[in-house]
Amino acid sequence: MSQTPDEPLTLTVHSLPGVGAENASQAVNSRSGRWKMLLLFLVCASPVIASYFTYYVVRPEGRRNYGELIDPQRPIPSITATTVDGKTVPLTDLKDQWLLISVADSTCNEACQQHLYLQRQLRETLGREKDRLDWVWLRTGATELTPVLREATAAAQVLHVDAALLAGWLEAAPGQRIEDHLYVVDPIGNWMMRFPANVDPRQAKRDMERLLRASAFWDKAGRAS
Repeated sequence: MSQTPDEPLTLTVHSLPGVGAENASQAVNSRSGRWKMLLLFLVCASPVIASYFTYYVVRPEGRRNYGELIDPQRPIPSITATTVDGKTVPLTDLKDQWLLISVADSTCNEACQQHLYLQRQLRETLGREKDRLDWVWLRTGATELTPVLREATAAAQVLHVDAALLAGWLEAAPGQRIEDHLYVVDPIGNWMMRFPANVDPRQAKRDMERLLRASAFWDKAGRAS
């Protein structure tokens, strides 16, 4: 007996996709998505990468840094600091600006005062670029600031920090104390340079100008609100 046309056994399937084909299509789309994400990351990160490559690798005219480059760089730790007004703030709030840092006891002896003066002068000599650099004094000890010091450092970021915790981040050169140096931190929040004790202001200024110039096309003055 012949089968009628509407019997299931007479039906023929010509183009039903298999499970393997569907999985292969999903895998292709997944790989494509990952490549797009990687490309987007490289586009966003390229200014930072390029500026660091310019400063650390490409060295026109065989120039040398005056300050010592820190390798590996050390990110700002998650410790709490206290402002002159007694407010507690995370030290990481300093990120998003270039920082020129000094460390000293709150009594601030003659060497401390010289560092504070030098920091202010270095920043001022940068001209229109000075707003991209913060003058920072990380003070230790229990002594209260005198009215004279408060007035003299009114333009600075003055933060009280625990000396032991701070020593886990910043470090002096062999044979020196942490108070003997000035330290440079980049806008990403990494300690990346240490100036020698008895710093030469002219050479320190030259290094700061190079850093600011190398990062000019991705770093802007001020912090994101």
